Amino acid sequence: MKKKLAVSTLAVSMAAASVAGFPFSSKGLAEHFGVSTASAAAVSQADVKAKVEKIYGQLTEADRLLLLNYKNQANAVDLAAFREIFKPVLEKLTFLEEADVVTAHEAFKSVSSVVYDVYDKDYTAIKNIRYDVKNVDLLKKIADKAGVKNLTTDHFIEFLFGDNGVEAELRALVSSKTSAELLEIVANPASQDKLINDAITTVLNHNTGTGALTVSQVVYNLHISPDDVKESLKNLNIAVPATKPAVKALATAYIKAYGFSDGGTTNPPGTGTGGGGGGGTVTAPVTNPTATPGLYDVSKLVTIVGDKATLKLVDADVLKAFDALVAANAGKTGLTLTLDLGTVNAATVEVPLSKAIIEAAKAKGIANIAITFNGLTVTIPVGQFSEAITLTASTVADTTVTSVSSLKLASSVYDFELTVGGVATTTFQQPIIIKLPLKNTEGLDRELLSVAKVVYGALQFQGGVVDGDHITEPRDGFSSYAVLENKVSFKDVASVQAWAGRQISVVAAKGAIEGVGNGNFAPKNNVTRAEFAKMLIRALNLENNSAKQSFGDVSSTAWYAPYVAVAAEKGIITGRSAAQFDPNATITRAEMATMIARAVKSQKPEAATNVSSLSKFSDAGKIAASLKDGVAFAASNNLVIGNAGKFNPNNTATRAEAAVIIYRTINFK
Repeated sequence: MKKKLAVSTLAVSMAAASVAGFPFSSKGLAEHFGVSTASAAAVSQADVKAKVEKIYGQLTEADRLLLLNYKNQANAVDLAAFREIFKPVLEKLTFLEEADVVTAHEAFKSVSSVVYDVYDKDYTAIKNIRYDVKNVDLLKKIADKAGVKNLTTDHFIEFLFGDNGVEAELRALVSSKTSAELLEIVANPASQDKLINDAITTVLNHNTGTGALTVSQVVYNLHISPDDVKESLKNLNIAVPATKPAVKALATAYIKAYGFSDGGTTNPPGTGTGGGGGGGTVTAPVTNPTATPGLYDVSKLVTIVGDKATLKLVDADVLKAFDALVAANAGKTGLTLTLDLGTVNAATVEVPLSKAIIEAAKAKGIANIAITFNGLTVTIPVGQFSEAITLTASTVADTTVTSVSSLKLASSVYDFELTVGGVATTTFQQPIIIKLPLKNTEGLDRELLSVAKVVYGALQFQGGVVDGDHITEPRDGFSSYAVLENKVSFKDVASVQAWAGRQISVVAAKGAIEGVGNGNFAPKNNVTRAEFAKMLIRALNLENNSAKQSFGDVSSTAWYAPYVAVAAEKGIITGRSAAQFDPNATITRAEMATMIARAVKSQKPEAATNVSSLSKFSDAGKIAASLKDGVAFAASNNLVIGNAGKFNPNNTATRAEAAVIIYRTINFK
């Protein structure tokens, strides 16, 4: 019994969506379609209603978007496109006048709206289809020409759901198939097309004799062939590409609603056993996406083959986790859902996130999806993506790093990859945050720990913030990474060692500031605007290769161009004018403090300014009016400290001073 019901419901889903969204109703077809108990249609209203209610109860928020997309695309089909889509049929209906075609076009859009509208509990379109005088007159005109008495929406219900209808023929076609074969049908558009085409052909051939369907009789009498109908549906799929995803959404909803088994095969992932026929049913792993809002334990959904682990998510469950997170954080923004894979005993871990998950996250206001396992966490801002993505994280041999450096490793070596829509992507518009677990740190200087990127057999130090047993670093591109103790020393810093020596070492270890060559740092040299832009952006992990700038004096190939672009984009640095940045000009202490203030505020908007903090500087009156707020903020938060009661705002900043202020900034809490 269960197998028959499962097949029947799959057929209903596929048939209804594929013929331009003929109406479902979760309140019963009789009320909204006007199907009479005296109708010739051999349709059990209660049976259809029960199936429909159960299917629609399983549609997710992502499915809703697919159905809405179908509705919107279908409603955007203009009259000319409508003529092209249904040209094979319209060519046989030469008696139709222009007004009739316009009515048919409007009816098409109403019918196409139904699949989404009933999900949204809106039945207006259904009632319009049933009672609109133009529709009634058009059907009567077509019936008269075909020599058939009457033609109503009841007969379309019969055509779809009657004992000899499309659903019944589909049921017969797939009734001998296994669960695995049915799942393949759901996943494979070509298989869906063949089944539906075969069913429509059979139904349209029910044109004479006892039990003939009224719609089939009309089509036959007007010399419309099954190929004409199928060609029109093919045209529809091309003109309205959202049709296919909508079909799949409905078919998948069926699987979740009913499930099926056939002796030894497992249920579709996430559906459970469902009860009923067939022995040997295997229950899918049970997870509770709403147990802890914001943290979804998906450890039971990880499968390992060889040395590769793959997370197999159920979209509907992830959306439930989204809903629980949103409900627990009403009114809050920037929410993150963490998928916890637990301990994974595999070198490579693959985490696919479907397009439905990405789109639902954006629709629900979820800013990030974090993936965590074995102490490693990767946080992905999903708003930048519009296709399915797959994160792959691999633990690779330490020799990847130790073969090119003698510095001490403080973590495993990780390799990260990301595909978007199946295409490998190396740069991101919004940085992806990696949080690496530390190990073997005993005896190491924790302030000198830095995330290093392996580039062409060499290391590039990116920085990172140490927090307990982890270090966090945002990345705008992926490669191989590891944490190392990066000891950097310079031979010319003795004169500033007392007040800047440690700071220079730490900032250099993070890769935010570099020497000038030959082991020298040149601590008393002035700092240019371009140099400080780089120091600041590197120190605060704000690098973003997608940032753009339009200064006429900043060449796109200049070493400082990407840093100036980010600084300008975030409002940290302004140009001398809209077109000039003046990259080689020296920077004053007041300008440096203001840039630091803007950068910190961009990351920590809650940080406060105490205007009275300027009173401790006897030369505060020399600070330019446009820079006073920035200096006040920096002074309020001890990012800048004067000397002998003075701030010396207009003195040019030295490299040692820059290192100190950046050190204070990266340690600002």
